[in-house]
Amino acid sequence: MLKIPDLHTHSTASDGTLTPTALLERAAAAGVETLALTDHDTVAGIAEARTAAARVGVRLIAGVEVSVTWGGRTVHIVGLGVDTDCRALLAGLASLEEYRLWRAEEIGRRLAQAGYDGALEGARGHAAGTLIGRTHFARFLVERGAAADIRDVFKRFLVSGKPGHVPGEWTTLEEAVGWIRAAGGLAVIAHPARYDFTRTKMRRLLGEFRDCGGRGLEVVSGSHSRDDYFVFARHATEQGLYASAGSDYHGPEKPWIELGRLPALPDGCTPIWTAHGFGGAARLAAA
Repeated sequence: MLKIPDLHTHSTASDGTLTPTALLERAAAAGVETLALTDHDTVAGIAEARTAAARVGVRLIAGVEVSVTWGGRTVHIVGLGVDTDCRALLAGLASLEEYRLWRAEEIGRRLAQAGYDGALEGARGHAAGTLIGRTHFARFLVERGAAADIRDVFKRFLVSGKPGHVPGEWTTLEEAVGWIRAAGGLAVIAHPARYDFTRTKMRRLLGEFRDCGGRGLEVVSGSHSRDDYFVFARHATEQGLYASAGSDYHGPEKPWIELGRLPALPDGCTPIWTAHGFGGAARLAAA
């Protein structure tokens, strides 16, 4: 019997705390058979992950999590089975990396104005790759003693109205889905419950997403409740979208979220791993 794939994970290529190699080793130890590495706005960790996956016997899906601005909010779109050499995808991700660098510098400036000098350098010290995200700033502020934990940092420093908040100005939904489709991948809306949209606004997002070529909705997520599973299973079915599942694993610091610790999809869902072209046969062979 096929175990539920874990189709949403992160490594040190973005804001995870395990290297791609360590991530795949942990996945194998947890009994995960299929795993997607979906770092934020980068595919830089995929090559290392492929080498590790072949060694430990895990089926790797090359993925990415693209940042989008929609309806005045940041929404994340996971791409599964992408060609990491696709020029359109790489050009799009490069534009987001450039924006991320500017945002990191601006967060550093705003935190300095609030009395926290050296935040950019501190955040950079927590980033193993070139990408610097809000989580890296959060780790620095916890280390400095400014907050009890990462959740506390976001609440006090990095959300709207707080000293280190910089509104996201990412790519559009249509562009993100277009990059993923150009790379031969399947586009999936990540952890939809986190956006706290009204039912009407969620239906509008899902409709626009489907109309521009989106294929799936993350029904089971590490940040979803059991009730959320059934709510978004209904949304997926109503909108004709495949259902996806992913832990959104970032590292062992959050022991309540573990690789592969995923329940079955609710009855009536069509799993995305049954979709034609899921994972990309050629790219899976390379992995």
